Amino acid sequence: MHITVIGSGYVGTTIAACFADLGHDVTAIDIDEEIVETLNDGQSPISEPGLDDLLETHAGNRLEATTSYDAVPESDVTFLAIGTPSNDDGSIDLGALEAAAEATGEAVADKDERHLVVIKSTVTPPSIETVLEPAVHRGAGENENIEVGMNPEFLREGSAVSDFLSPDKLVFGASSEWGTDRLHTVFEPLLEDHDADIVETDPQTASMIKYANNAFLASKISLVNDLGNICKEFDLDAYEVMEAIGLDDRISEQFLRSGVGWGGSCFPKDVNAIIAAAHEEDYDPAVLEATVEVNDRQPERMLELLADHVDLEGARIAVLGLAFKPQTDDIRNSRAIPMIELLKEQGAEIVAYDPVAVDPMQERFPDIEYVSSAADALDGADGTVVVTDWDEFATLDEEFDTMATPVVIDGRRIVQPRDEITYEGLTW
Repeated sequence: MHITVIGSGYVGTTIAACFADLGHDVTAIDIDEEIVETLNDGQSPISEPGLDDLLETHAGNRLEATTSYDAVPESDVTFLAIGTPSNDDGSIDLGALEAAAEATGEAVADKDERHLVVIKSTVTPPSIETVLEPAVHRGAGENENIEVGMNPEFLREGSAVSDFLSPDKLVFGASSEWGTDRLHTVFEPLLEDHDADIVETDPQTASMIKYANNAFLASKISLVNDLGNICKEFDLDAYEVMEAIGLDDRISEQFLRSGVGWGGSCFPKDVNAIIAAAHEEDYDPAVLEATVEVNDRQPERMLELLADHVDLEGARIAVLGLAFKPQTDDIRNSRAIPMIELLKEQGAEIVAYDPVAVDPMQERFPDIEYVSSAADALDGADGTVVVTDWDEFATLDEEFDTMATPVVIDGRRIVQPRDEITYEGLTW
């Protein structure tokens, strides 16, 4: 098949490269000429394991990038993968996606054959019917051969390529049997090798499945963090408790790691968006609001533990880990951001390190010190907070001996405690 993908951000670049790897001919469309050039050179504009290899293999062959919509009417299906950032009230900003939807409609306005426009971006259920479908049909004019569907993504940063190629489930939201069949055809090469569950539903329900999925996982993490905080007050190891309850098949062992909280581009945005959408319907989503509250509180608890051992005014504090999770340079909603803000409020001198995320964090906080290794960050520090569980932090040992006062507050259970350091786990 010939697939067009509108938007070459994190999701768009990943699915374009993966569709090409499945054997489809893919045209990636983006308004940013620099991103288009990067993709055509076989390089990824984002840091994601495995993505560079796919682009190097398929760019100029099955994958081509352009700023033009000319390929859309020649394609069999179009995926819209435009970002939907959060507004101040938590709702999503549909402006760029709506514009792309209308431009896609304009591109296929004169097409005689049926064309499926699939929303890949995460959008609330009402916005499909009230904003995005009208935008596509507004662009397409009187052409009634255009159908809008929904195929939510469940890609985790740091493992997005493997998540796409080895999915747990695929959700096909379409308004007709033809639309559902078209989505089956798109993913047929994948389903030949992987036994994923297929959910066939309408576009609005498909959208809600994505929000429910992320809201449930975020709530599970916050519940585990709340229980972990209680364990800490009782001087108990939350990880031992969670290991036991994870044996219950109604709970499972996944997402039971308590710590400094969740971040990134999905959980915060999606939970806030569904809360805002619920408020628009005059419903108070108390559990989801508590989920956010618990998550926001974790960096404060981390600071309190540090302050029990270090006078923070004028102290040199090392922040280890700036990305919101390992294997990515994404700092969106990273727990390091509130941690740095809290330390600055207390008058601490901050030195920060991350294997790949220094540059984006330096744009956010240009007034703190950044170093090129964990050892350099720890040298002479009065304390350290571990915010991201990069594997290299698990190997730290003698590096702690160079600290002025070896106080380690671990938010991810990645550092190995030993007698020579004052070690505090956030929930253990």
